[in-house]
Amino acid sequence: MIPVSVVVMTRNEAANLPRCLPALERFAERFVVDSGSTDGTPAIAEAAGARVVPFRWDGRYPKKKQWCLDRLPFRQDWVLFVDADERLGGALVEEIAALMTAGPRHAGYFIDGHPVFLGRRLRFGARNRKLALFDRRKAHFPTVPDLDVATMWEVEGHYQPMIAGTVGRLRHSLDHADDKPVATWFDRHARYADWEAALRSDGRMKDLIARESRARRWLKTWFGVVPARPLLVFLYGYVWRLGFLDGGPGFQHALARAFYYWQIGVKIADARRRAKPPASTDD
Repeated sequence: MIPVSVVVMTRNEAANLPRCLPALERFAERFVVDSGSTDGTPAIAEAAGARVVPFRWDGRYPKKKQWCLDRLPFRQDWVLFVDADERLGGALVEEIAALMTAGPRHAGYFIDGHPVFLGRRLRFGARNRKLALFDRRKAHFPTVPDLDVATMWEVEGHYQPMIAGTVGRLRHSLDHADDKPVATWFDRHARYADWEAALRSDGRMKDLIARESRARRWLKTWFGVVPARPLLVFLYGYVWRLGFLDGGPGFQHALARAFYYWQIGVKIADARRRAKPPASTDD
């Protein structure tokens, strides 16, 4: 068994778990932390041999990921956070197994994600990257003052855990393949846009960005103020990253990402407009 504890956080993920959990069977522990699912998610997880842990958020910190680090009865020091709509291939599992056998050189590792959009695994275009594998003794999710962003609910926002140590990157990637309708993608990113717009509109995002590495800090600061962000996002994914080679789904994915960043910009402008005191009118 691979000496890593896997955490899968769920809420009504019956559509995704049957393809997620089988790839995790070689790991020493598999926790499914469930937030009151009503679609049979816990039963699917238990049938696959995972340990189901119920979670109910009390509206305060810690949120769900940090709660997992604080409360789950881990027997392993290393943790892998996997979303229910993520699929680990054999090469990635083997790489993690070899890493644990040899002894990790870093305290955490980024894993790239290949989007699967409109039924096609995109080989090109923009990818996401998340710090999903780490030594839990050296990690925590920062407390970001975002309880006012109601649409994010119980889960931490779009940011990485803080790691006390160096961070590496795995060679192999996972697939981000949501088996729910594509509307789920837009619903999820609308929530992300609410969160980022709220934090950028009043300066809270600066504190979060300040915790990043120098290169990522510069990039996020610059990208947050550059005009025409949606157009740049589209050109980056579709042209620079050769997304056009993925055909129609590649075009649609690049356009959807541009629409996401357009949402952020509009919501920031609206939040700042609403925060201004009303103009006085003289009789």
